[in-house]
Amino acid sequence: MCKKDIKTIILKGRGLVEGLVEGTALVTSQPISFYGGIDPSSGVVTERGHELEGKTVSGKILVFPYGKGSTVGSYIIYHMAKIGTAPLAIINVESEPIIVTGCVLANIPLVDKLNKNPIKTITTGDIVRVDGTTGTVFIFSKA
Repeated sequence: MCKKDIKTIILKGRGLVEGLVEGTALVTSQPISFYGGIDPSSGVVTERGHELEGKTVSGKILVFPYGKGSTVGSYIIYHMAKIGTAPLAIINVESEPIIVTGCVLANIPLVDKLNKNPIKTITTGDIVRVDGTTGTVFIFSKA
C-alpha cells in the first residue's frame, strides 16, 4: 500500500493518562467490564453477547464508550498490564473512574472527550497513534 492510499485523521480530546503508543484499533459501541467481561490471563472478551466476544484486547488500541461493572475492574487492568495481556491504549467517548484508575495504575495511555465520536471515526483494523499527554489521536486508515 502506498502512502497516498492512506488518509490521516487527527482528533483532539482530553489526555487522562500520559504516554505515546501506536497500534491496531479494536472498536466496539458497547461498554466493557474488565471484571467478568474479559479473561485477564488471555485478554479475550468473554462477556456473552458482547460484540467483541471471543476477540482479544491484548496489544490493541481499545476503543469503547465507557467502562461498566465493579471497581475491581481497575485492578484487573493493572494485573493485565503486569502479565502482558492489556490493551496498548484506551480511547473512550467518556471515561469513568474504573477505567481511569486502571489506566493510571497500569500506565496505559488514556484519551477521551474527543472532538469527534471515536466509535464512529475509528474502524477496527485502523492503525492508531494515541498521545495521552496531549490528548491527540492520529488515525491512519485506508483511503
